[in-house]
Amino acid sequence: MDAEGFFGLPTDHESLAAVSDRASGLEAIVAIHSTARGPAFGGCRYWHYENRDAAIRDARRLAEGMSLKNALADLPFGGGKAVIIRNPRQTDRQALFSRFGRFVESLEGRYVTAEDVGTTEADMAAIAAQTPYVSGLKTAKTYGGNPSPKTALGVFVAIRSGVRQVLNRRDLDGLVVAVQGLGSVGWDLCRLLAGAGCKLIVADINPAVAAKAVEQFGANTCEPDAILFQDADVLAPCALGGVLNVDSIPKIRAKLIAGAANNQLQSITDGDSLHKAGIYYLPDFLVNAGGIVSAVREYQGKLGEQQVIEEVERIGQRVEELVARVARLDLAPARAADAWARSLLVPTR
Repeated sequence: MDAEGFFGLPTDHESLAAVSDRASGLEAIVAIHSTARGPAFGGCRYWHYENRDAAIRDARRLAEGMSLKNALADLPFGGGKAVIIRNPRQTDRQALFSRFGRFVESLEGRYVTAEDVGTTEADMAAIAAQTPYVSGLKTAKTYGGNPSPKTALGVFVAIRSGVRQVLNRRDLDGLVVAVQGLGSVGWDLCRLLAGAGCKLIVADINPAVAAKAVEQFGANTCEPDAILFQDADVLAPCALGGVLNVDSIPKIRAKLIAGAANNQLQSITDGDSLHKAGIYYLPDFLVNAGGIVSAVREYQGKLGEQQVIEEVERIGQRVEELVARVARLDLAPARAADAWARSLLVPTR
């Protein structure tokens, strides 16, 4: 039995669509925050949720973040996000994502999907067999594939720019960076940081992955619940969201925060708290835009690898612009970036 439908949302989101399919085991939600700049574009997250309400909350927060991210990155798309509720009884991944592809197709181009936490290029290929509204594919196009390395590159560029602008250091050599989470993005970020001479402190829920980082990057490790509070110059949250909150902020010792995780602040007021504590937070929707730049340019089929790299590297210039706005407006960086992005939620043509 299939069930699909739309739910009414407060005025801060445009729509919320859900599907429940017994045959494939699919339970999915697509949240569309804004299509002011164009169709909603954002990844598909495959994750364990306590219940459907928790999945809806996550989809909505992520979709709003995509609106801000796409706007600051000057992409002609709005913000949306899909979440699929992981069920341990699901055994046929191909069937699951094929059915999700039909769900995306039913939205008639209002939402374009891509990879996110828990999804892979193979999942995108299963979706692509059912709909053209998907990115993150290895094809014969000019450019394409897993966007995670470009996300990592964008975070690296943001850290480099932030270190210059905020910490007044000319380079990264000897900089101590604490990296939370060694998934595909966190790992690539560590590779780039180590190559620039940074000293790394890392943590991951998988001890074997952390041990590999010790061997490959000369990193030091700590327990996952201690990584936020290490004596580091920079903190890079690269796991899940909500880690910067009323409980964690008083114990953070880093002076600059820039990471790949979405929704790092539990609320905008936590950005105010960081600012008052003298901790410079570079908002995730500015810093981690490299992946969506990669996915969008693949989807459009317009650019090659080097052109995409050059576009991702412009994140560094936007960090400079944010620092200037913060100084001019006397706002916390989270507030300044939020206002900047929302001012750009207008039609692009």
